[in-house]
Amino acid sequence: MHHHDRDNAYQYRSGMTRRESLKWLGLLAAGSAVTVTAGCSKALDVTETSNAGHWPDLDLKPITAPGYGTDPNLVIPPQSPWPLTLSAAELTLVAVLADWIVPREGEIPSASELQVPAVIDEWVSAPYEGQQRDRIKILNALAWIDDEANLRFKAKFVALNKTQQQAIIDDIAYYSDKTPEQFKRIGKAFLRFKELVLGAFFCSPEGCKDIGYLGNVPIAGDYPGPNDEAKAHLALVLDELGLSEYAYQD
Repeated sequence: MHHHDRDNAYQYRSGMTRRESLKWLGLLAAGSAVTVTAGCSKALDVTETSNAGHWPDLDLKPITAPGYGTDPNLVIPPQSPWPLTLSAAELTLVAVLADWIVPREGEIPSASELQVPAVIDEWVSAPYEGQQRDRIKILNALAWIDDEANLRFKAKFVALNKTQQQAIIDDIAYYSDKTPEQFKRIGKAFLRFKELVLGAFFCSPEGCKDIGYLGNVPIAGDYPGPNDEAKAHLALVLDELGLSEYAYQD
């Protein structure tokens, strides 16, 4: 993980142009369990939610900006795409959480170093049904995490030390049937957040390299697929995140 000072001085700033983040949004939509028009992935179709614990249930106004249509050409975005909607504080929280999910590992950059938070901002700001459902989940999850940090440690999550952050992450990041009732709703929302962070990370050129995927490179004969080392690394990452069902299958 980034070794930022964990005080309010750290603020994530996107190093991406809108053109880049919109293109990346298209890659994420194409490569993820959610398309631009479809809804949530199977893992999150369960409708019942636990009433145990707290839940912010934010009063979020729907985004009404026009979309690109059902077949967006995100390589050349229009002059006036929808506005980005995450606040500076929300973006910074996304960056810190994303780096818990994909920390820097040797030469492999962390999620925030690859501008994953900017892509998440693009995703939850997009005026499509699937993205809008994710928006509700993720904005409530961000608010829940700050509420929980205040309840436990009397400070916002980004101001906590690493041990305090770990304590909260450990309770919410491994959603399963065994998750305690009070963490079921946040656990399910955080699972969606993890899917998007991982999806965005592996859409990036560096993330593709990390899993041995060679995009846009001519290969003689059939594409050999990621090598065993790359598959093992990805399997390990997914296992650590409780997402083994997404492991690479031959």
